[in-house]
Amino acid sequence: MNVRFVFRLFTILVLLTSIARGKGPVAVESLLPAMTREHRPWAYWWWMASAVDEENITRNLEAYQRAGLGGLHIVPIYGAKGYEDRAIPYLSPRWLEMLDYTVREADRLGLGIDMTMGTGWCFGGPWIAGANCSAQVRHETRPLKVGEQTIELPHGEWQAVMAYSAQGETKELTASLRTAKTARITIPGEGWQLLTVWTMPGRNVKRAASGGAGPMLNTFYRPAIEAHLEHFSSALEGYQGRLPRAMYHDSYEYLCNWSPHLLGEFEKRRGYRLEPHLPQLFGKGDTANRVRADFNRTLSELMLDDFLAPWVRWNHDRGIVTRNQAHGSPGNLLDLYAAADIAETEFFNRQRDPLLAKFATSAAHVAGRNRVSSETGTWLEEHFHESLGKMKEVVDSLFLTGVNHVFYHGTCYSPAEAAWPGWVFYASTQMNPRSAIWHDAPTLNRYVARCQAVLCAGQPDNDVLVYWPIEDYWHSKNSLAPMFVVSNRSWLKGLTIESTAQQLWKLGYAFDYISDRQLQQTEMGEEGVIRVPGGKYRAVVIPPCTHMPLETLSKLVRLADRGATVVFVGGLPTDVPGLDSLSTRRQELARILASIQASRRLETADSLIGYRVGTGRILVGPVERALASAGVARETFVDLGLQFIRRRETDRVWYFVHNSSGTQFDNTIELTSVARQIVFIDPMTGRNGVASITHEGARPRLRLRLESGETRLVCLSDNPLHEVPRWRDFEPIGEPMPLTGGWQLDFIDGGPELPRSSTLAALKSWTELEDAEAKRFAGTGRYRLTFNSPRPTAEHWRLDLGEVHESARVKLNGQQLGTLIGPIYTVDIEASALQAEKNELEIEVTNLSANRIGDLDRKGVSWKRFHDINIVNKEYHPLDASGWPLLPSGLVGPVTLQQLE
Repeated sequence: MNVRFVFRLFTILVLLTSIARGKGPVAVESLLPAMTREHRPWAYWWWMASAVDEENITRNLEAYQRAGLGGLHIVPIYGAKGYEDRAIPYLSPRWLEMLDYTVREADRLGLGIDMTMGTGWCFGGPWIAGANCSAQVRHETRPLKVGEQTIELPHGEWQAVMAYSAQGETKELTASLRTAKTARITIPGEGWQLLTVWTMPGRNVKRAASGGAGPMLNTFYRPAIEAHLEHFSSALEGYQGRLPRAMYHDSYEYLCNWSPHLLGEFEKRRGYRLEPHLPQLFGKGDTANRVRADFNRTLSELMLDDFLAPWVRWNHDRGIVTRNQAHGSPGNLLDLYAAADIAETEFFNRQRDPLLAKFATSAAHVAGRNRVSSETGTWLEEHFHESLGKMKEVVDSLFLTGVNHVFYHGTCYSPAEAAWPGWVFYASTQMNPRSAIWHDAPTLNRYVARCQAVLCAGQPDNDVLVYWPIEDYWHSKNSLAPMFVVSNRSWLKGLTIESTAQQLWKLGYAFDYISDRQLQQTEMGEEGVIRVPGGKYRAVVIPPCTHMPLETLSKLVRLADRGATVVFVGGLPTDVPGLDSLSTRRQELARILASIQASRRLETADSLIGYRVGTGRILVGPVERALASAGVARETFVDLGLQFIRRRETDRVWYFVHNSSGTQFDNTIELTSVARQIVFIDPMTGRNGVASITHEGARPRLRLRLESGETRLVCLSDNPLHEVPRWRDFEPIGEPMPLTGGWQLDFIDGGPELPRSSTLAALKSWTELEDAEAKRFAGTGRYRLTFNSPRPTAEHWRLDLGEVHESARVKLNGQQLGTLIGPIYTVDIEASALQAEKNELEIEVTNLSANRIGDLDRKGVSWKRFHDINIVNKEYHPLDASGWPLLPSGLVGPVTLQQLE
């Protein structure tokens, strides 16, 4: 019998039993897709010098499992001072023993393990040498005198030496001179220049661990990745232990834009020799732009074909999946992300542009990859200033782009004997068991797991494909191998894909980017649906674009001919990219454009031009009017300040709806998806219920209330679950009633010492207490208050904690009401939870670790004892917390009760 059917049947029986017993709301997990360890958040797990042992590995893993993590990602890095004798060389027999032990222990605990395929970042090590090393091209131009002369060749590996005139004449020196230090050349007349092109070594591996230090490899040269893979093959020969789930490649931080075989590959791929055009490669003008565009396209193809493809294949042969951060690369990000099983993006520092993150999620969606991961929390705030609430903000922003596999950045393996704060990594949110925020991290982790169970369900439900006109970018950049980073959005600013995507995002259209290569994989389905390996779309949108490959334009015309809607925003392309056979290709472009414009014109709105091409249409004009004309619907509730992402299963549609407006949302919204029943789920609390629906035509309308920063999972189904109760929102009435009196404050967990207990006539930050221990304390304090129920009585009340630093567990009369991590610090309670007199309210509040760290630095305690970069602040200067002001800590209030109806 089908396992999924049995599970659903069991769920329904449980729900019916619950209703029969009168228990009211159903368990939220029964309404969500079945959760796995992949749905829970994972974390980067830095192994300092790989100085690990079995006992501490188990202790670490058990702590992670209790907190609700789903897995860890091993990254060997530099070591902690004083533990040099425990360092385990990377991939040594003892290191592989530790890997096997870790994977087995993790599996016992229901955790997964990934690992970086190397130490630190990026790929490389002592096994990479000579031509396999990353290489940076350099060039020099200087005038030449008339006649025969001797020229000195530069230091480094020179690639070409040539003389050229203003009239385009060239004299190349032969390859036989490659190892020479000088060369002889005769110049026939005035105005000649000497161009010398050579390469210098790139970077060494950053933050390398014992056994992994050495040069980074050349990402455009197949023998380089083959040497890297061969080292792993040799190390694993005879290894009978367990392997990780995934191997990982970090963001592109190589200094590399040349390879030993680049000139030959360029000629093979572009159809002409680069050598005679080297002056243009480093020059200006239209021809120079075309040569550089061809150069950059060649690098992109080499990275995909000769680096990522062999890496993925090696891992697949061993049953390992791949995770790749393509950003930073000089290649087409969409193709590079799509090459791996799991594309991974990141938000770095305060750079949280969803349009950047969508390059990874779009690549995965189009390619049919179910999971998209994210490096989450890198430099979120200054060290030990990161709260769970701030981490949730970042996670929600990533979810809205399509990310569904969060990796916290992160946690260090730390032995039990390491003094507080233990071993820590310099660029991370300290999501580790020593950090104060760990106390309530299970609440955030549970929220992430519930959301990701939905965001992994079925397929993305997006309507529009947005073409990335990368050739325009390559033709406009006066540089070789421009890098597409996510830590800085300057490269995206001003591009037509940015303006088009921004408009679609603000209008509420669900979309993914698509590349030239990916467009070739599209097929037409029924009723004008465009099919890709990962799903179905209703239109292709082309941002304003000058240079378009003929293959791409021809494919778009074929799609339209078979029923697709193709939208050109701002006009049809006017040129082809690159240099080879330029005249011939321009003639073919003109022929294709003429055939489009000769097609039957459609009646369209003002400023919109339409052509009937086959059974489809090509529309030219404003994107909003074009999509509306094509019947592609948008989610209009974004006009009211909400954001969303959709997933579609066979029998239901899921919405992740988030309020990031900064104010409460309370309004009626309309959805583009239709269903007989709509269920609301609060993924933070688990509260759930059936929404009341009205209809405007076929579309459902429903009232939605969300506090700022709050999320609602919305499930639309044609198979109603009658056992789910009705959803109820509550309206505050009257004035909030302060809960005052003598608050008893007891410190129950944390350090360096527990401060004295206090009785507070009024709530305030515990750093304002006279006790010096409270000013440096990081941990949890329990507030207790006895109060009588207010009059008059009501069926429901809202308990508002007011100002909280930073998370709170709330208990009333022995009943747990919930854990609040921010930004919302309210909890709704039923009157039955209140007693007429002597209600016992307990609130456990946990602060951040910053005050304790500041105290260590003011005392001169040596806790920053790590090799390499040690610990730096966000400006990459040595961290000094001695001047940090005290952060407010604890329950500041006011705490109030308010009637609800």
